[in-house]
Amino acid sequence: MPYAFGNMLRITSERLEAGDIVLRLSGQVKGRWVTELSRACRDAVGNGTQTVALDLSEVSYIDLDGVALLRELRARSVRLTNCSIFAAEQLKEVADVER
Repeated sequence: MPYAFGNMLRITSERLEAGDIVLRLSGQVKGRWVTELSRACRDAVGNGTQTVALDLSEVSYIDLDGVALLRELRARSVRLTNCSIFAAEQLKEVADVER
């Protein structure tokens, strides 16, 4: 189920065969979209998902609140994958960011 918020952030959910979910993000993780991303992750986990992964390949900006949320999600075993160089630099203090 896609969550779309103008040109700011698009969150597209894909359920894999194993029951895992990949949330593909496109745009900027900032402001009110941080709250929407948190809600999308909570909804994914609440649906009995084995694991949740965030695909950050199309993320162009992450503000401080977004970095804090991604750090919190990482601590809850959400995988951060396909980081662009830009996103990886912003998240360099978050362990196990996959590029």
